[in-house]
Amino acid sequence: MQSLEQVSNVELLSSLTGPKPAEALLRRYGGLTALARAPMEELCQLQGVGPSKAAAIRSAFLLAQRLSRESYTESPVIDSPERVANLMRDELSVQTVEQFRVVSVNTRRRVIGVDHTASGILDQVLVHAREVFGPAILRKASAIILVHNHPSGDPTPSEADIRITRDLVRIGHLMRIEVLDHVIVGHRTTERPRDFSSLRELGHFAGSGSPF
Repeated sequence: MQSLEQVSNVELLSSLTGPKPAEALLRRYGGLTALARAPMEELCQLQGVGPSKAAAIRSAFLLAQRLSRESYTESPVIDSPERVANLMRDELSVQTVEQFRVVSVNTRRRVIGVDHTASGILDQVLVHAREVFGPAILRKASAIILVHNHPSGDPTPSEADIRITRDLVRIGHLMRIEVLDHVIVGHRTTERPRDFSSLRELGHFAGSGSPF
């Protein structure tokens, strides 16, 4: 008997939906990432799926996200943009609108909390300093990392991203909570193997203090 680790995505999905709907879903969405991002309402309306199978699909992806967070035996150390992206990728890469998160860390750069700060429309999110720094103050954070996604898949920062980052860095100086970086999560492509960008690496943190 073939082990589950060796079976295809279609076969795994078939256990939730049956073979024909599984094939149709992966053909329609092209892969698991796009399927994970599909709205529940859309899945429910697809032939052969319906509400119960749509709920099973959504539950499977949510369990995978929660397992990813639960796998740490202790709070992870965040000392590079890549580690920030690794921490937030599963949660943010499937979102269809921009989501803004704030990762709070202690003096040793261990994560002490991740807070959902704001949600936006397809390609825009409004962020206020009080939502960014409020949870960090309550957690007694030494520093924070800003993280958000680009649903388009291109992690290149916009002018608005750069502007809000500089504003929050200045506010952080006043509050003695350092903003270490702003990481934008997108999607990998054959032309773009790296699915995130770091505003610090891109030079938008000049004079803002020591790097990670």
